[in-house]
Amino acid sequence: TPAGNGKKGTRAISPIPGSMDISSNDDSVLSFKGPPGTLFLDDNTSFKGFSFGADKPMAGEVVFNTGMVGYPEALTDPSYRGQILVLTFPLVGNYGVPDDTIIDKHGLPEYFESNEVHISGLIVSSYCFEHSHWTATRSLSNWLKKAGVPALYGIDTRCLTKKIRETGALLGKIELSPTSSIPFDDPNKRNLVAEVSTKEIKVYGEGQSPKILAYDCGMKYNIIRYFINDHKVQLTVVPFDYDLESNPSNIEWDGLFLSNGPGDPTMCSKTMKSIKYALNLANPKPIFGICLGNQLLALSAGAKTYKMKYGNRGMNQPCIDLRTARCYITPQNHGFAVDTDTLPSNFKPFFLNANDLTNEGVIHTHKPFFSVQFHPEASGGPMDTAFLFDKFIATVRGEAENLTLLDPMQYDKNVYKKVLLIGSGGLSIGQAGEFDYSGSQCIKALKEEGIETVLINPNIATVQTSPSATGADRVYFLPIRAPQVLDVIKKEKPDGIIVSMGGQTALNVGIELFNSGVLKEHNVKVLGTQIPVIEATEDREIFAEKLKEIDETIALSYSAMNVDEAVQAANKIGYPVLVRAAFALGGLGSGFAADDKELVALAQKAFVTSDQILIDQDLRGWKEVEYEVVRDCRDNCITVCNMENFDPLGIHTGDSIVVAPSQTLSNAEYFMLRRTAIKVVRHLGIVGECNIQYALNPNSMQYCIIEVNARLSRSSALASKATGYPLAYVATKLSLGKDLVSIRNSVTKNTTACFEPSLDYCVLKMPRWDLKKFNRVGKVLGSSMLSVGEVMAIGRTFEEVIQKACRMVNQSLPGLEGEGSNLVDEDIPLEEQMKIGKATDTRLFAVQTAFDRGYTVDKVYNLTKIDKWFLSKLKNIADMKKAAQSLNDLSALTSKPSSIRAMKVNGFSDRQIATYVGSDEISVRQARIALDIKPCVKQIDTLAAEFPAQTNYLYVTYSGSENDVDGAPAVDNRDLKTKGAMVLGCGAYCIGSSVEFDWCAVSAVRQLRKDGYKAIVVNYNPETVSTDYDESDRLYFEELSLERVLDIYQMEGAGGVIVSVGGQIPNNLSTPLATNGVNIMGTAARDIDRAEDREVFSGMLDKLNIDQPKWSVLSTMNEAMDFAKKVGFPVLVRPSFVLSGAAMRVCINETQLENFLGQAAAVAGDKPVVVTKFILNAKEIEFDGVAADGLIQNYAIGEHLENAGVHSGDATVILPAQKLYVKTIRHVKKYAALIAKNLNISGPFNIQFMAKGNEVQVIECNLRASRTFPFVSKTLNANFISLATQIMCGMKVKPYRISLLDIDYVCVKAPMFSFTRLRGADPKLGVEMSSTGEVACFGVNAHDAFLKSLLSTGFKLPSKTMNILLSIANEDFRKEFLEAAKILQKLGYNLYGTPGTAQFYESRGLKIVSVEKPSDEDDDQRAGALKMIKDGEIDMTINIPEGTDRKDEITAGYILRRASVDFGSSLVTNIKCAVMLSEALELDAAEKKHVLNHIA
Repeated sequence: TPAGNGKKGTRAISPIPGSMDISSNDDSVLSFKGPPGTLFLDDNTSFKGFSFGADKPMAGEVVFNTGMVGYPEALTDPSYRGQILVLTFPLVGNYGVPDDTIIDKHGLPEYFESNEVHISGLIVSSYCFEHSHWTATRSLSNWLKKAGVPALYGIDTRCLTKKIRETGALLGKIELSPTSSIPFDDPNKRNLVAEVSTKEIKVYGEGQSPKILAYDCGMKYNIIRYFINDHKVQLTVVPFDYDLESNPSNIEWDGLFLSNGPGDPTMCSKTMKSIKYALNLANPKPIFGICLGNQLLALSAGAKTYKMKYGNRGMNQPCIDLRTARCYITPQNHGFAVDTDTLPSNFKPFFLNANDLTNEGVIHTHKPFFSVQFHPEASGGPMDTAFLFDKFIATVRGEAENLTLLDPMQYDKNVYKKVLLIGSGGLSIGQAGEFDYSGSQCIKALKEEGIETVLINPNIATVQTSPSATGADRVYFLPIRAPQVLDVIKKEKPDGIIVSMGGQTALNVGIELFNSGVLKEHNVKVLGTQIPVIEATEDREIFAEKLKEIDETIALSYSAMNVDEAVQAANKIGYPVLVRAAFALGGLGSGFAADDKELVALAQKAFVTSDQILIDQDLRGWKEVEYEVVRDCRDNCITVCNMENFDPLGIHTGDSIVVAPSQTLSNAEYFMLRRTAIKVVRHLGIVGECNIQYALNPNSMQYCIIEVNARLSRSSALASKATGYPLAYVATKLSLGKDLVSIRNSVTKNTTACFEPSLDYCVLKMPRWDLKKFNRVGKVLGSSMLSVGEVMAIGRTFEEVIQKACRMVNQSLPGLEGEGSNLVDEDIPLEEQMKIGKATDTRLFAVQTAFDRGYTVDKVYNLTKIDKWFLSKLKNIADMKKAAQSLNDLSALTSKPSSIRAMKVNGFSDRQIATYVGSDEISVRQARIALDIKPCVKQIDTLAAEFPAQTNYLYVTYSGSENDVDGAPAVDNRDLKTKGAMVLGCGAYCIGSSVEFDWCAVSAVRQLRKDGYKAIVVNYNPETVSTDYDESDRLYFEELSLERVLDIYQMEGAGGVIVSVGGQIPNNLSTPLATNGVNIMGTAARDIDRAEDREVFSGMLDKLNIDQPKWSVLSTMNEAMDFAKKVGFPVLVRPSFVLSGAAMRVCINETQLENFLGQAAAVAGDKPVVVTKFILNAKEIEFDGVAADGLIQNYAIGEHLENAGVHSGDATVILPAQKLYVKTIRHVKKYAALIAKNLNISGPFNIQFMAKGNEVQVIECNLRASRTFPFVSKTLNANFISLATQIMCGMKVKPYRISLLDIDYVCVKAPMFSFTRLRGADPKLGVEMSSTGEVACFGVNAHDAFLKSLLSTGFKLPSKTMNILLSIANEDFRKEFLEAAKILQKLGYNLYGTPGTAQFYESRGLKIVSVEKPSDEDDDQRAGALKMIKDGEIDMTINIPEGTDRKDEITAGYILRRASVDFGSSLVTNIKCAVMLSEALELDAAEKKHVLNHIA
């Protein structure tokens, strides 16, 4: 396509296609702002964009900088003189530009590196027209215009960076109109140093000592500040051509400094003449050079320099000190380098670039001359090598140089043959799937080193507990408790243990084992960060003292060991205060207290989870910032990722929207916090990975440290996925004694792991909540984490990533919507929903609604304290939505292609656009493609395209002009194996869809690759193993939406899509994908639909004579009542809309049915309900199977311990089934075979049955993997998903040989609940799922396995007071529990009962004390049940709420259940489980032993 100047052969490769008319600028919000402009390169290519700088043409050398902050510093750096600078980080202008009239005490501008902008032009991907920062007085655009510097945005800077990387630095020119054409200009042919050097001699710090003479070759002001402020020298700055030998100004000097500067060093002949004079002095004086000064010193000594291909420019170049082999992160800006081979014999290399092995410094063998190629005093950038200034000044002062030697301890390495890894157990709020990813990475690293690996983890749903070539050698499915871990240690005899990869659970057990002395007794060493260090970070007072030692501070904080101490501490600090439990994960047991009463209530609950609580200063409203830090045994220390919370402090970071890298921090703030992080981590002595959290005052440089997590955390998994840097893998290698330099970057393969990733994209994490599933639970977000999962979106504009994230979190959302989202509570004033301290899980949508209603950014900021930069982006989305809606026609939108492209760049989906213009998704898609508006595929390569990387880690964006990877060939004759299969992952973890589906996806991917198929994964959950780029051939960290899956499918030319291993989200896509020509592998989409459609499936069952519970779809209250009376109560009611957060309920009489349906405005034709006959006392059965062409190949029949009425996800499942009639099993197998045949199933499926006597009924059928697939696969040692994957690929398979007669063990799967976090939620089981995870253990019998599984969930056996409270409302259940009650009494337990329960058992000869039921939550009557629980006098509460509709029973039962959870009394709410527990305790007491089980 001919470009703007009409040169033949020039092609446009910008985000704006060459065919698009951008000659006229429309100020509409749907257009790109600014006039069009073009960057022309001297290789005859061009990039089109839009201007935000000066309206003038400019030529120069095109170079790139990979720094993510510091544009005011970079643009005023004289070293960039004559260059057109490309910033690889896509979002630029965020924090504006400070006031250049603010002068420091030395007469230098406070915030800049010189008095002018030195670049010739600026190129960015996305310019932020709205800025936000307390130092900013103007925008970047206004500054550039005033400086006369042109700038373009809307350019694919990654594409441009790759071009420079491959061809070398290019000459370029920016032109804004054909009439402003100018010639190319090579600045390297000019003496750039002469242009930027001072023209007069200046003295700073007059009277100070020693006296340093500095040659200004383009010296940055920060060098001057550093010399005179930090080192108290008198600095005389002279022009580059000052003749030192003749010294016409008679300058006295003790040392010579050679500054940075631009251009070719060989042009500075006059400077070199003076340097040679200094080198040859009889009494040599110290010389120190940086950047250009390094080249000048080397040239003066007789060496040569050369022009590099594209130079080193950025803030993250790793350089090795050749004296110690330590590696430092350095900022650089140079295009020339010293040729090491030409150094004279008396000069040696001083530093070496760890990536490209170029020279980074020279040093004289015996005279005080040395120089480095980087900026030790950096601005912008890190100051890790500032010690070189110390060395120079010390030498000048004549001080004896400190001896620099290698640390001898690095040779004292332990050799480990066997390592025990402690996992995290079942998933819960605050400790979820991220530890499956971390643990899997850890195991992979250990196995690479040839170390025998033993894992203890009862979470059977995880990938890490799977037997595989890269997995652990042995897996123990046992409770993660000190006694069980000790049993494993005694049996396995490991020489090392890792406790940092299993969350707080593993950490607490590790601390207990260490402090008890058993690790030392058994010669087991803790790998990585040592336990005393961990304790120092967990104990607030020790932590505060440690920080004081290095002049750092935490927020005002006191620890308390009892409630009285807590009240005293709070009054010292002043209310409001934050109350937190020490040694707790995810803010468990925390909250804000406004007075003594609130404090006492919080403290009592917090002491349940910890022996120590913390009272902290309330810093709500400050910014919250995190850094992930890695340190090795050689003291190499790097920060891998920094993150900024969208929400101000006051909301737990797990419940916050988090952005990486930070978007509103200036260079000074970013590196101040980085410097502190490294200082703290070094002082504490952490080895491996850790996370440090800060509170940052939004109006100053004031900050304080919130905490340090000396282990892998939720943020670690997010940072790993956000950057491509595998933190857990690297941390494991470091714990074995390796250093960062020797470990390779796993993405580039040929650069070191001792580097700090540069991102050329933006990442956003959004939490996923399921609070709507719980009645009574409070929805206000605070210091205790409530989210059950999270998503991560990647893109090149903030609008793009936040809109992507909204679609990922909620599949029903087309993007970020306010009005129309149906997520904002209309009963609560909108401003109330936005206020800081009142934020709920829907606050983001309330904010967006405010912008839809015309609120200003300032008004929303005053309510929320969310940074104005973020708010301006949300307002931009609202403005674009309003503009699109005003068109109300697709053709009006597509008539101006730049408008639809602008919307796509800002993250609007086709479905979203369709709703605005009255069209449909597919029509918008077709119109967009017809305009050649298609997304690009970009790589995550850790280094912003600076180095080549054959990475398979990908994302999709519209802010690009070319794909980073090859797509399908134009003529595609490839076979299925080569085309590959797309595996759609599970999306965000939520209640009902968790880590078990990630296990399924990973199992499918591994089988595909094993069989030679290309495996393409699409998923967006950062906690998962499936989103580890090592697991697949191509990983797309992308939406699971119709639009995006079609984009990837068509770009890849994939052979098919597997939708059956990721849960319901991909399953729901089967029909829309098939309709659009996608090959659904396995069971056909039409058959999936037949199973999903209740009426169609029910009709099929009737034809097959398979029984099912009676049901009907009803549209009026009367219809529902009539049907319920006809079939008889109880009935299960399932609305098609959400009632008070509960989707389903069992109604046992007319009153309950009326009340439940009456909560809705109406039951109407458009709001029908499904009413199903509920069968009492029926047993539920799980049937998991794999079929091929309708024939079942393998199956497993699991038995629920609880009767039907408990959601299958909350049920305790026993395998092999222990109490099913033979006739029942035959019915189940027969019905399953008929269903599989009639649905023509090819792949995994699950059927849920209900049995009463020998009558078997079908509840539902899912033609996909179920949550029990990992459980049955590992129990039967037969991977059902591997078999299903081969079937879906059309392979002939051989079923597993499974003989239940040969299985001499039982496995029991138990649910894991998070009621301790869900304040107010009723902790009872029902038809709506409420568990957040699961565990499973093996035993010699069902009781043995059940007890181990129960302990694995964190359940505490009643052993402290031996007191058990019984409260059973239903007469039948009381009778059922009678024998169990006798067992408990026989075992020595003291029984207490509420009046009715106590009277029942007392009349049957049991000794039981009657205690009063509470009438309300404050009913703390003496000797009452509630007071006993609150006072810790009840070890276990057995409360069975089923079977009663008496209001007082419901109220009292809820209070007792909630109090049991809040005050640490173990709780059992199901009669079957209560009986099983009693029997298990009896058997355990008799045997007094546990059998260790493992999967080999």
